[in-house]
Amino acid sequence: MSEGETEVDIYRDTPIRYLGYANEVGEAFRNLVHRNVVRFSYLVSASYVLADAASKAKQETKQEEGTPVRTFTDVLIWQGLASVVIPGFTINRVCWGVGKMVKNLPPATKSVVVTGSGLLAIPFIIKPIDRGVDMLMDEAVRPYALKHVRF
Repeated sequence: MSEGETEVDIYRDTPIRYLGYANEVGEAFRNLVHRNVVRFSYLVSASYVLADAASKAKQETKQEEGTPVRTFTDVLIWQGLASVVIPGFTINRVCWGVGKMVKNLPPATKSVVVTGSGLLAIPFIIKPIDRGVDMLMDEAVRPYALKHVRF
C-alpha cells in the first residue's frame, strides 16, 4: 500500500456491511413472511459477523505482536451485540409495540404499518446501539473479560 492510501475494510467500508442489518429487515417483515425467512436473515447477519471477526483475526496474525484470538473474540462480541442481538431485539419490540397500538386497523393495513415502522426505525437505532456497545466493551468486556486473552 502506498503512502496516502488507506486500506479499505470490506466489512465496514463497502456495501457488504449492510449484510449485518439483514436480521433487522427480517424482524421488520416478521408479520408478513414465513418464520424461516426471518431465521435466514439471522443466518446472513451471523455469517457477516463471523466473516468480519475472522478477517480481523487474520489481519492480526500478520502483526509481530498480534493477538488473533483476542481480536476475533473482541470483534465477535462487538458485532454480535451491535449487529445482531440488540438491533434484532429492538426492531422486534418496535414492531410488537406498534402492532399493539394499531390492533384495530384492518389486517392488511396493520401489517404495512408494523413493517414500515420496523424498517423506518432501523436508521435511528444504529448509532445509539453502536455507542452503547462501544461503552460496554470499553468499560466492562475489554478490561475484565478480554484482558486475560493474550494470544
